[in-house]
Amino acid sequence: MPRFFLTAPPEDGIARLTGEDARHITRSLRMKPDEEIVLCDARGADYTARILSVGEEVVAKILSARPTVSEPKAEITLYQATPKGDKAEWIIQKSVELGVTRIVPMLTERCIARPTAEAAAKKRVRYRRIAREAAGQSGRGIIPEIGSQCSFGEALAASAGTLRLFCYEKGGVPMRREMLSGAREISLFIGSEGGFSDAEANAAKEAGCRIITLGQRILRCETAPLAALSVLQFLLEQD
Repeated sequence: MPRFFLTAPPEDGIARLTGEDARHITRSLRMKPDEEIVLCDARGADYTARILSVGEEVVAKILSARPTVSEPKAEITLYQATPKGDKAEWIIQKSVELGVTRIVPMLTERCIARPTAEAAAKKRVRYRRIAREAAGQSGRGIIPEIGSQCSFGEALAASAGTLRLFCYEKGGVPMRREMLSGAREISLFIGSEGGFSDAEANAAKEAGCRIITLGQRILRCETAPLAALSVLQFLLEQD
């Protein structure tokens, strides 16, 4: 059943969709009155609804409600060093599918792409749209947040108080189930094409990050977060 996020809570059992969602239902999916859709309030509730009318505004009647069950057991923030080209869009789309809660673009020493604050703000608009579409497609209960671009030092400071996993191409320990025991907030650090510098790795250690390896092979910067998130989700589901 098609799934959409609500921008306003239902009133008197009636939900309304406008903008891109209404156009998608009406023009792309060509849905008709009496067909059913799933609506999510992005706060933990899913609704089954029957379409009453379509057009520039889609009106639907709520039939039932249930808790969203698709969210992971821990909130995961991905601090992703800015890659070059359009790799960030792929990373955002797939990371949302894999359950990330928040994605924060991060400038590190070896980033080749170094967008200005203005350019980063423009990209953030597109990244939010990608996150929203991926969340709907994958049945998420929230729309993951896209944070503002920050420096590596700012990322370390912002992640204080969480379980911090620093993926390092020069080695570390494998992720294990007991490492995640009781963790409700996890921060995952992934480097850019050139990885992290020795100084950044040392700073991460001093800040209390767990230095993690993703295996004997060197993964591309767009592969590493997907591998790490897949392992994380598997381990979290074992509890």
